[in-house]
Amino acid sequence: MTTQQASEPWRLPRGDEVETHVPQGIDTSKAHPARMYDYFLGGKNNFAADRAAAEQIMAGAPEVPIVVRASRDFLARAVRSAVADYGMTQFLDIGTGIPAPGNIHEVAQAILPEARVAYVDNDPIVLAHARALIAGDPRGRTGIMQADVREPEKILAAPEVREVIDFDEPVVVVLSMVLHFLRDSEDPDGIVATLRDALAPGSMLIFTHVTYRTEELKRFAEEVYDKASAPVVPRTRERIEELLDGFAPVEPGLVKVIAWRPDPEGPEPTPEELDTMTVYGAVAHLV
Repeated sequence: MTTQQASEPWRLPRGDEVETHVPQGIDTSKAHPARMYDYFLGGKNNFAADRAAAEQIMAGAPEVPIVVRASRDFLARAVRSAVADYGMTQFLDIGTGIPAPGNIHEVAQAILPEARVAYVDNDPIVLAHARALIAGDPRGRTGIMQADVREPEKILAAPEVREVIDFDEPVVVVLSMVLHFLRDSEDPDGIVATLRDALAPGSMLIFTHVTYRTEELKRFAEEVYDKASAPVVPRTRERIEELLDGFAPVEPGLVKVIAWRPDPEGPEPTPEELDTMTVYGAVAHLV
């Protein structure tokens, strides 16, 4: 750890920054959101371009690693609640990202070993790592496929998904930290609607989406990600709420992720923490 890292409490400890294996045909000269996310979490499955873009983001918004970790912690709480409080047994995670501690199947199967999880991501490097690292409880089922959130019909029809998920029964669709990589012109509302309309009664949605504190920071993030392999589109709470059409959020609703059913033994989020927490999250029932 460098002197600079040691002096900055928002920094997360990182492993040796060793270049990961590159599947044939992958351009690692462009940053990828999944690998930047891995870097924010302190992982080492990323490349120089990913690290450079992530460092650029952190230079302008040093709280980002904390925000990303809080989003990951929300996901774990949401999955536990879906299983323990609502009896959910199936999860379709679209935009999986590189595996990290607290994967959905680990959280769900710790409560219900028979839980089934299908993972979907568009990055071949994510798929390579996921296939090597994701091994669920044999009493349940896990699977993974390469596809893009922009192709919901393909995902819903894919044999790799259908082998794991029974769409005649309730399913939890997980759209965590993915829809803000879609421009409005790519119809994120229609993508959510397509997924929603394929679900059986009793299904649920776990959802997170990036917002912004100031117009200046919004423009800054957009400029950095415009040079990567995907744009970023931070949205207002009102616009994010529109993406939940057809779903009814459970208590406490669509809130900053640190405010969604936090550890009752932990401290209450401060106004300052809520202000800098630029991710909204919700767990919602299909209406």
